Amino acid sequence: MGGNTLVQAVAAIVALGLYFLPAILADRRKRHDLLTLALFNACLGWTGFGWLAALYWALQPNPPKDVAEEVVQTRRVVRMRNFSAALVQRVQSRATRNKTGR
Repeated sequence: MGGNTLVQAVAAIVALGLYFLPAILADRRKRHDLLTLALFNACLGWTGFGWLAALYWALQPNPPKDVAEEVVQTRRVVRMRNFSAALVQRVQSRATRNKTGR
């Protein structure tokens, strides 16, 4: 009787592992949208199509990060560099003016 329960427990763990295989693969591949994929897998994985779609999704390359945020960050860095360069130029021009006595 105890052996039968053990076999059922192992079978249940294997079945759950197989059911959540797309989410497990996505986690191993360090996908950025893991939570969304895992929820999709949990909700629609019972349909054969949902499980296959989740598996396909998990095997795709990572999506690009938020492009809009990256553009904002790049613009901020460029503005700071330009400001710093202008500030250095102004300080140097004042220093040369003070040396020449103007």
